Amino acid sequence: MNAWVKLALGAAAMIGGVPAMAQTVVATKPETVMTALRDAGYRAVLSKDNVGDPVIKSGAAGVDFSVLFYNCTEHKDCKTVQFYAGFVKKGLTLDTMNKWNASHRFARVYLDDEKDPRIEMDLDLDDGGISTALFKANIATWESLLGEFQTAIDF
Repeated sequence: MNAWVKLALGAAAMIGGVPAMAQTVVATKPETVMTALRDAGYRAVLSKDNVGDPVIKSGAAGVDFSVLFYNCTEHKDCKTVQFYAGFVKKGLTLDTMNKWNASHRFARVYLDDEKDPRIEMDLDLDDGGISTALFKANIATWESLLGEFQTAIDF
């Protein structure tokens, strides 16, 4: 292969790699999580929780949810996120929660101290984060599980 062609292909490969790097979603930069949510068509408002860590407010499947940031150092440099939604719904049992957990792999549900149902899904963004495409796939999984849980607790 001609040296100029090799040089051009090498440069194109390097240039092609730059956008992928820029599109990485990392918890150390909450704005990348917010941008990925917005790019996927969700509303996303970045703020701080009651201890000063980042939190993003959003919604899917007709339900408000939060993206909570964990494993933070001094309220920044976070490593993981958790999708979280809570419902005010009485009359559910631990048996109902356990059955749902037994048949759903990626999220967990439980009753809080006031016996209201909660659903959570963790996402590890440590060691370089994940691609925007994979983050969007995880959001789709979350939305599906959130909808299924909402259906399961409506009686």
